[in-house]
Amino acid sequence: MDIKTATALRRLRLVSAPEAVSFLILLVCSVLKRTTDFDAVPVMGAIHGVLFILYVIFWADAWNRAKWPLKTAALYFVLSVLPTGGFFAERRLRREAEDAVIAARARKEGVVNA
Repeated sequence: MDIKTATALRRLRLVSAPEAVSFLILLVCSVLKRTTDFDAVPVMGAIHGVLFILYVIFWADAWNRAKWPLKTAALYFVLSVLPTGGFFAERRLRREAEDAVIAARARKEGVVNA
């Protein structure tokens, strides 16, 4: 894996969890708006919107660089629109990055032809 691909995947991973958190907070704010006088939806909506747009941009870049099959790219996109999907995306991306590091070390040491 080259450095640009690793960077694209890292950016996507780093924005996944905050995007999921902002989505959950936005849902809570929506409920509070309807049940109380507390109205933080405009602020949280803007924050979540920016994070979602960043996620989609980073997702498209990662898809392009990592040459994911359509099924994998679709999975990461669907995870972005589910309330807790960003947590699952972050965990899966972290696991893939760790596997790539292990494979690179094994190739460097000549242990395996991975």
